[in-house]
Amino acid sequence: MPEASKHSATRRRHGQEGPTEKMREYLEVIYYLSARNEPVIGARLAEWMNVTPPTVTNIVQRMEDQGYIARDGRGEIKFTDEGFAMAEAMVKRHRVLERFLVDVMGIPWHKIHEEAVRLEHSLSPLMEERIASLVGQSTTCPHGNPIPGSGVGYVGNLRLDRAEPGSQFRLRRIVEEAEEDSELMRYLQNAGLTPGASFEVTDQSPSYGVTLRTGQQTITLPPQIAGALWGELA
Repeated sequence: MPEASKHSATRRRHGQEGPTEKMREYLEVIYYLSARNEPVIGARLAEWMNVTPPTVTNIVQRMEDQGYIARDGRGEIKFTDEGFAMAEAMVKRHRVLERFLVDVMGIPWHKIHEEAVRLEHSLSPLMEERIASLVGQSTTCPHGNPIPGSGVGYVGNLRLDRAEPGSQFRLRRIVEEAEEDSELMRYLQNAGLTPGASFEVTDQSPSYGVTLRTGQQTITLPPQIAGALWGELA
C-alpha cells in the first residue's frame, strides 16, 4: 500500500477524518514557504503564526504522526505526497475564491482574503467547480500570487526594499503574510500599489524604508511593508 494510503487508512481506523482547522492553517503556510524556496523550520512557522515555538512543535508532531509532513535530519519540514496534495488544493481554492470575490462579486480588494477564509472550508466540490468556471483562465489571485494548476509560478523576484534608487519598479505580487492585514491592504489599494502598478524608486534606506514616486504623489514605505512587495525592474 502506498505511504499516503497507509496513513489514510490509519486515520480512518482511529476515527480521524482529516486535519483539524489549525493543521490546515499550518499546511497552507508550509505550502507558501516551500513554494518560495524558503526553509520551513519551526521558528519560521512560529513567527508567521504568531505563536510560541512549543505550540508549533506540538502541532507539527501531530501533523507528522498523521502523515502530512516529515522532518529531515536538520529539522526542516517537508510535505508527504498526501500533505502536498491537500495543501495545494486548499491554496487553489483560496486563490480562486479571492479572484471570484473581486471579479464577479465586486468585493473590495482589501477584504477578499478574510472573506475567502470564511468561505473556503464550506465549499462543496460542485460549488468550487462552478466558481472556478466563473473566473475563467485566471492564473493569479488578485494579490498576484499564482493559482496552483494554472501553469504559472511566482513572478517578480526582486523585493522593493532591494531596488536601487532611480530604478523603475513594476509590482507583481504581495506576499501572503501581508494579505492577512486588511488595513495594510486598504492602504496599498488607496495608494495604487497593487499588482501591475509601476513607479520610480527615489530613495532607499534599511532604517526608514523606501521612497517612491507614483503619478503626482511621493510615498515612503517602512522596511517591513516594502519587503512584502515583490516585482521586477520595469
